[in-house]
Amino acid sequence: MTVENQAEVKVIGPEDSASYWQPVPANGFVRCILNPGTVKSENRFAMGTQTVAPGCHIREHTHDRHEEVIHVTSGRGFARIDGMDQPMEPGSTVFIGRDRKHGFVNPGPEPMSFVWFLMPGGLEDFFAAIGRERKPGEPAPEPFPRPADVEAIEKRTVFGWADPSHNPKG
Repeated sequence: MTVENQAEVKVIGPEDSASYWQPVPANGFVRCILNPGTVKSENRFAMGTQTVAPGCHIREHTHDRHEEVIHVTSGRGFARIDGMDQPMEPGSTVFIGRDRKHGFVNPGPEPMSFVWFLMPGGLEDFFAAIGRERKPGEPAPEPFPRPADVEAIEKRTVFGWADPSHNPKG
């Protein structure tokens, strides 16, 4: 095999990826580490991390064309899957197939962080569209609302359905 035909290898440092502050109800932030814009892979996917602020949550939603893996690295909370609450703690891993209603809740006093992996990718586009760019070391902003066109953003990215309770009223 010649060098030009070798598969890509890339090492990305802790502050070397796009990162976005997230709006209510999750607050916290995401890092969009691996995706088609950052690596060349045979299979399309996206991978990153998300930190959900204390007392906050990721509202229930579905992915009609995607499968998702969540692996908790710190903090505690629960995954609400099809209305059933499943405890999550560091080391817990959740696989969510297409069209399964799910959300994540951090009821505790500490941030809850996890690695997310979405196949075939696209979650990075959603986070960039609804969030605010995050620079390393900067303090968290005051909670801010979701964009007025969040439903259109969801439809064009990776969502089949999402709880509309935190959408801006138009």
